[in-house]
Amino acid sequence: MVDTHLGRARLLAQGLVTRPYATPTEAVRAHGAMQGQDLPGAIASAALRTRGGTAEQVIADLDAGRLVRGYPMRGTVFLMAADDVAWVSQLCNAPMLRAQAARRGQLDLHEDHVEVASELTARVLAAHERGLPRAGLMQHWDQAGVPTDAGRGYHVLSHLIGRGEVAYGPWNGVDQNVVGRDRLPAGGDLEGRFNGDRTAATAELLRRYLISHGPATLRDFAWWTKLPQRDIRPAFTLIEHEVERFTGAGPEQDGEVRFGRPGLADELAERLAGPDSSDHRESTGRRMLLPGFDEFVLGYQDRMFAMSSSEHHLLVPGNNGVFKKSMVSGGRVVGTWARAGRPGKRSLELVPFGRLAKKDLAEYERLFEEFPFPLP
Repeated sequence: MVDTHLGRARLLAQGLVTRPYATPTEAVRAHGAMQGQDLPGAIASAALRTRGGTAEQVIADLDAGRLVRGYPMRGTVFLMAADDVAWVSQLCNAPMLRAQAARRGQLDLHEDHVEVASELTARVLAAHERGLPRAGLMQHWDQAGVPTDAGRGYHVLSHLIGRGEVAYGPWNGVDQNVVGRDRLPAGGDLEGRFNGDRTAATAELLRRYLISHGPATLRDFAWWTKLPQRDIRPAFTLIEHEVERFTGAGPEQDGEVRFGRPGLADELAERLAGPDSSDHRESTGRRMLLPGFDEFVLGYQDRMFAMSSSEHHLLVPGNNGVFKKSMVSGGRVVGTWARAGRPGKRSLELVPFGRLAKKDLAEYERLFEEFPFPLP
């Protein structure tokens, strides 16, 4: 059931209304991780939560090694603070690594292929401070007899990233170069950050998730990380004093309690009641253009708080995992959008779910002109 009150609360918690973060790295670290399949979209998501955020700021953090992309959980690539990627990966991605190992026979890959690629990658990347594009790295693998066609190169690379041996690092103009472990901050693994204490690490990731994504449930966090409840519930006892139960939205999901950052409900109520509540540029009801894989849509087990099931089919045609960019207004998704044309002649294409007023169109056009696109 669409719940615009919950949607407004989540927009506020995620920083999309207030842009409270001083840098893109601060924004990403606060969220724990941001969905990263679409790199330009991930860059935009970080910028849209940063004060005065631009794509250039995010790219600068990538180039400086403060931000990377990895495979920390769910077999999905995420944008992360560089000093978080190792411990979160160790905490969450063991199921992905096991599943990949089990699938290698279907790809006609062998463990020897992975180990040859691992050893060669370490040696090659040591000679390239800014790393190499994926294609350049895979050329070395091909020459060494590691097959990279038919998705096999991608499989090996994602496995090495999941093991913490490499990461996606500096921006190369269209994508990120692959860099070695030496580009990641030292001491960023579970042992270095938490003395190997998995419960403490789970608690830290849970705290960040509930504060940045809440109102959300422990079940939402379990879906987001794929960590089991037997690990999550003991961790919650360590941080429950740092979050508040949120009762301002609709019925609690399956009877579960939603939690958010302290003061979120009060801040939302003040914004809804205050004089700025009718100003779409400042209030939680403001219009927004979001990237296709933004955490506002993908950060929760149930997305129907922000759209109806029929609208969800329009956002994700065929439910194939490819999300269109979303138009947001009043705490809900109200349509999709695209960037059409060629560099220098770009235009906004809107596909609203309902009627679009002229003033709405003008506002979306303004947002399109200000959107933090990393590519021309």
